[in-house]
Amino acid sequence: MNDMGLIVRTLARATIPLIGIFGAYIISHGHLTPGGGFQGGATIAGAGILFLIAFGLEEAKKRINKNLYSALEGIGGLVFLGAAMLGLSVAFFYNLLWHKGPILNGHPGSLLSAGYLPIMNLAVGLKVFTGLVSALMAIALYRRWQK
Repeated sequence: MNDMGLIVRTLARATIPLIGIFGAYIISHGHLTPGGGFQGGATIAGAGILFLIAFGLEEAKKRINKNLYSALEGIGGLVFLGAAMLGLSVAFFYNLLWHKGPILNGHPGSLLSAGYLPIMNLAVGLKVFTGLVSALMAIALYRRWQK
């Protein structure tokens, strides 16, 4: 039984999407402003943690697919490593997109001005978000199992 009240659940329904949008903003603008993949992923994970607290473990188990989260965490790690290895002809993490073509070589300060950095921020954000939510779900399940 969930012992959070109606007010907490209603406020959680209203704020969880806003937290997710703000985390996505932090990830996508991490090369222009303070923030990035880790900070944005942790922010979005805060929305998952709020869901777990407000609606309880049983509802979170229904809504959170652990296989999907595991796959997304692996994809985040592979995209990060793949982007880092694309520049191996010069150096690990060499930013090839910065030196190629006018499409991704935007004006300084624009969203597409950083080459690999937005891609790496997205990969790190995905990995951090899924990892933190999965870890907290595992801790909650372990604590329930201990009782």
